[in-house]
Amino acid sequence: MTVLPRTLRTNARSALRADSLIRTALLAQLSAPGGEVWLVSAWVSDVDLVDNADGSFDYLLGENPPLQCRLSDLLLMLANSGTAVRVVTQDAPANALFLERLALGRDESTDLEVFLDEVIHEKSLVGPGWMFEGSMNFTRNGLARNKEKITYSLDEPAAAQAIVDYQHEWTARGV
Repeated sequence: MTVLPRTLRTNARSALRADSLIRTALLAQLSAPGGEVWLVSAWVSDVDLVDNADGSFDYLLGENPPLQCRLSDLLLMLANSGTAVRVVTQDAPANALFLERLALGRDESTDLEVFLDEVIHEKSLVGPGWMFEGSMNFTRNGLARNKEKITYSLDEPAAAQAIVDYQHEWTARGV
């Protein structure tokens, strides 16, 4: 199924924020795990994505659901529930806390791989049948403050092609 892409231009003054879209996509993926999710971004902060203080997301977040859920938490939940998670970013001090939390949350059954690529500049989040791409890094400023252009699409062939391209670029050559 192909749905026309939706382009959003976000900034601190508008009601449009990328974090709510990212949250929705990752929670939807968690509700029906499988396939691969790729996060590709030079800069990644461990942003808070889900406020579960009222228990609204308990049914998705497991037996001991957290009150707050960061990006790393959601990616680890996906990687432990049947979705292969791949992260491509730079080995930079700004990304260290996010990468450390991913490493600490893994065990032998976690299907999560991290690829460090010092020349990565692409910014995307792709899953089975959906994708985000644009100017936005996955940081606090990128998701909620900066003026960004993000395109979201439910285009199964395009998402599948992006995943094949990423597999070829990073898993085939073992960056």
